[in-house]
Amino acid sequence: MPMQPTATSLDARNSLSDLFGGHPWLPMLIVFISNTCMMILELVAGRIIAPYVGVSLYTWTSVIGVVLAGMSLGNYLGGRMADRWASARLLGVIFLLAGLFSAGILAANTLGLNLPDSWPIVVRILAFTAALFFIPSMILGTISPIVVKLAIRDLAKTGSTVGRISAAGTLGSIVGTFATGFWLISAFGTQVIVWSVAVVLLVIAALFFLQDAGRSRATRIVAAAAAVMIVVGGTALVLSQGWLKSNCRVETNYFCIKVYEDDREGEPVRVLILDRLVHSYSSINNPKKLVYGYEKVYAEATDYKAQQHTPLRALFIGGGGYTFPRYMEALYPGSQLDVIEIDPGVTEVAHDLLGLARDSKVTSFNEDARMFLQREPTTQYDLIMGDAFNDYSVPYHLTTQEFNERVKAWLAPGGLYMVNMIDGPRHDFLRAYVNTLQRTFPHVYVIPAVRSWQNSPRVTFVIIASDKPLDLDQLQAVARRCCSTCC
Repeated sequence: MPMQPTATSLDARNSLSDLFGGHPWLPMLIVFISNTCMMILELVAGRIIAPYVGVSLYTWTSVIGVVLAGMSLGNYLGGRMADRWASARLLGVIFLLAGLFSAGILAANTLGLNLPDSWPIVVRILAFTAALFFIPSMILGTISPIVVKLAIRDLAKTGSTVGRISAAGTLGSIVGTFATGFWLISAFGTQVIVWSVAVVLLVIAALFFLQDAGRSRATRIVAAAAAVMIVVGGTALVLSQGWLKSNCRVETNYFCIKVYEDDREGEPVRVLILDRLVHSYSSINNPKKLVYGYEKVYAEATDYKAQQHTPLRALFIGGGGYTFPRYMEALYPGSQLDVIEIDPGVTEVAHDLLGLARDSKVTSFNEDARMFLQREPTTQYDLIMGDAFNDYSVPYHLTTQEFNERVKAWLAPGGLYMVNMIDGPRHDFLRAYVNTLQRTFPHVYVIPAVRSWQNSPRVTFVIIASDKPLDLDQLQAVARRCCSTCC
């Protein structure tokens, strides 16, 4: 006998299951897709803003906070709208707006948002992130409450209905996170990903317009056709404006990599930028050319060590443009030169664009330096050179006492551990790092890489640590000779 309507029954005409032919899994699918799109945009946000404000704890804190704030406000507004206007038409409008504002990220990113340098870095990062991602997050956050309202058919089963839809949304967030971080960014790049998310949202909007029972068939077709035209016209627009063209030469799982031509001291060089930071200047025709002050200090210390014996055994923590490995390969033939570079994309760019020959004797290990040095030593290096950066800072796990102990285990007796470090005018981090090094190495020396270091807001230092004292007179003599011969 058919079940009679009860006080716990809601108007079936409002259920998504009815709107889509009685398929109870459709509400879960809709929330799954919207949450997947949300997490894709959140993961992409870090990459999009990195060239402008760098990658740091501040960056990801801002991204997560802004997206959560947008979702929270969206959940609230979505609940209010669901109580008043829950319908396929409303969901169609919301998905349409979500698609349009997601596409707007491309336009804003291409035009660039120049924030005043006078603003504190945290404020700049937060403002930049909010300008691009708050509104799309808020709009996508309104979807779940409306879907729940439309999906509930029996108040006695409210808990199970909400639970299924919430679980589907969480699963979508997981899928979006893993797919973006492990595959999508490196495979397609951020610009294509953002536009694909916009297209998916616009197509879903068209489907909702087609299912809008409150309008005539002709009106529904026109509304759906308008959404499709927005997709087609939008695709033509983004292609014509070059919005799908990445600002990066290569996008990897670690960096937005850029390379451009420049001139230094009358000689052409190629500049490597990872996210927003210039990492190296490489002369294709002259591997002995060094531009950065810290590289010249490295050169002096290397010459100092070479006077004791050659060939040398050197390990580089961070490859960048492979400028100094190429320098040593040219100046100290026969030396063992090993590079730990976490990003294989950086190594490939060095081969393709920065003059590192495919038959070079430089050996690359594409992994994290801490994991590499955690093994039992296979070589005793005369020189270990740290040149790894996450934006302006050395990755924190490479600055600990435990890491220093592993470096010491791989150093030959009397070997030099040299670290390139950038610090502010108060030198707080420099002092802390030197103190940590002194717990492992009895002899630690600090050398400013520029003469005006006392008056500069941001200074590069080279820290040299060893188990034996340096002959400072000999090192100064090497420095004077290098200055006179452009060592």
